[in-house]
Amino acid sequence: MARQIKRYDNRKLYDTETSEYVSLSDVAELVRRGDTVEVVDKATGEDITAQTLTHIILEEGKRGSPVIPSDLLHTLLRRSGEALDTGLGQIRSTVDDLMERSLGQLKRLVQSPRKQELDELRQQLRDLEHRLSILLEDLDDHRLEDSNAHPSSREASGQPSSPESLRPRSRE
Repeated sequence: MARQIKRYDNRKLYDTETSEYVSLSDVAELVRRGDTVEVVDKATGEDITAQTLTHIILEEGKRGSPVIPSDLLHTLLRRSGEALDTGLGQIRSTVDDLMERSLGQLKRLVQSPRKQELDELRQQLRDLEHRLSILLEDLDDHRLEDSNAHPSSREASGQPSSPESLRPRSRE
């Protein structure tokens, strides 16, 4: 989200985030730090960011520090603002499309294997549950056979009948 700077009729700039007046050099420093600024005319609500940033470049140029090489400035003037806006719009649109497609492909790559892995794990879990069910039924059958074959030995040893051996068997 852009940091909002309001310009008052007296041309003073007001940083709404810090609640203080700032200079053009302060705005330049914000941009150099990586912040995105949006400069809005307080009276009209018009976005004047481009004009303000251009003004910053002009002021820095007046102080003897060439911010933009003169051949680039020649090119900008020759192509006019409209052509430049169109070109930048096309570049921005192309980059946005590329990002969107790349993120879509990345999302598919990340989700596909995970979904496949989860499906495989679910199937393995179902197989293990089925095997466990069979083993428990075999164990119950074996205990039932043992208790039927030697009822007196279980009673003599004081071991109660196993509740598992009495429960009904379920098959998948």
